[in-house]
Amino acid sequence: MTEQPEQTKPDADTGSRASWLRALLPDLAPWRTSADFRRLWVAGLVTSFGSFLTFVALPVQMKELTGSAVAVGAIGAVELLPLIVFGLYGGALADALDKRKLILWTEAGQGLLSAVLLVNALLPDPVVWPLYAVAAFSSALVAVQRPALDALTPRIVRHEHLPAAAALNSLRWTVGGVAGPAVAGLVVAYAGLGWAYAADLATFVVSAVLAVGLAASPAAHEAAKPSLRSIAEGARYAWSRKELLGTYAIDLAAMFFAFPLAVLPFLADELDAEWSLGLMYAALPAGSLLVSLTSGWTSRIRRHGRMVVLAAAFWGLAMVAAGAVHDVWLVLLFLTLGGCFDMVSGIFRAAMWNQTIPDELRGRLAGIELLSYSVGPQLGQVRAGGMAAWLNVRASVWAGGVLCVAAVGALALCLPKLMTYDVRTNEDAVRMRESRESQGS
Repeated sequence: MTEQPEQTKPDADTGSRASWLRALLPDLAPWRTSADFRRLWVAGLVTSFGSFLTFVALPVQMKELTGSAVAVGAIGAVELLPLIVFGLYGGALADALDKRKLILWTEAGQGLLSAVLLVNALLPDPVVWPLYAVAAFSSALVAVQRPALDALTPRIVRHEHLPAAAALNSLRWTVGGVAGPAVAGLVVAYAGLGWAYAADLATFVVSAVLAVGLAASPAAHEAAKPSLRSIAEGARYAWSRKELLGTYAIDLAAMFFAFPLAVLPFLADELDAEWSLGLMYAALPAGSLLVSLTSGWTSRIRRHGRMVVLAAAFWGLAMVAAGAVHDVWLVLLFLTLGGCFDMVSGIFRAAMWNQTIPDELRGRLAGIELLSYSVGPQLGQVRAGGMAAWLNVRASVWAGGVLCVAAVGALALCLPKLMTYDVRTNEDAVRMRESRESQGS
């Protein structure tokens, strides 16, 4: 009789370990309960691999045709204005039109642009201007499509599963961010630019076929027609929601002050570790992937605003450390930790957006979100390069991290609603939850 507890203890320990592991792994509830979410997730994964093929091939081809670093850098410049203009207008379109149709048409447009790059690459003498034109038009299509994708998620996923959906979507993007460039580099190096563009075109065909199976997602009855007035209405709503405003401001500050990508080639040189540049570029998405793969815990957090602030502050501290240390392996470690904290911030920002924004405004607010997490890194590249030229490379990294921590702290003090946000009691979250429950979703 006395040996009974000893016999059952291993089973209890095994069950405890299994329970701990399940709590850590991503919550697959959105995948299990929504066929549309599964279809959209797979389509996005396929598209991300193809997009990274062009992401790598386009600047490589520009370099081959011009031999100019300025010409390569100008690709980012021609992408910025369409991103800003069409991000806002795309949000209005997402509220006013059927989101499924908008996703399909923009996917078809992206495929057409890949075909243009393919034809140009196969010419005896490829031309430079189509590369800039495709970059600009592609940026516009992404800006139109992304709000529709973001606005569709709360419609096809149960309200209580939205944090898990944000984590799974982040996993999809980080898998593409880690594996995509590696695959793209091999294809461009060993198969050629034409094959890279052809493979990108094929991925858009596959993702469009998957998107055809999505259920129709018409505009809400209260949705306004796309116009400057409707865009302004979305901006006024965002301004009235200080906790939402805080998520935009925190992300902009973190990316503007502490996004180090522009100076990584110079940092690798300064550390006498040119071989490490590829690892440095991969470190941030690798950290994000690590969090995505162990994101089960995020579904049990309720104070999302506080997590956004803490994650952004730790992102800044990671950049301080990356700029201060002299060992390349420590630099890689801190860049990876930065990627972890960036993903934590992203998951909880998405949860706040998806669980509180009314359906009739979701597209326009998604357009504002697009600007907050896209323009910040673009401007951050300028900040990092300018500060490196003014001071030095290492100071650009660690000083940017210090400024990030200071800015995040100041914003947290100025926006107390962000710090006190609780999904269980926030009036907008409660209203959205009750609305979804009344609709049976």
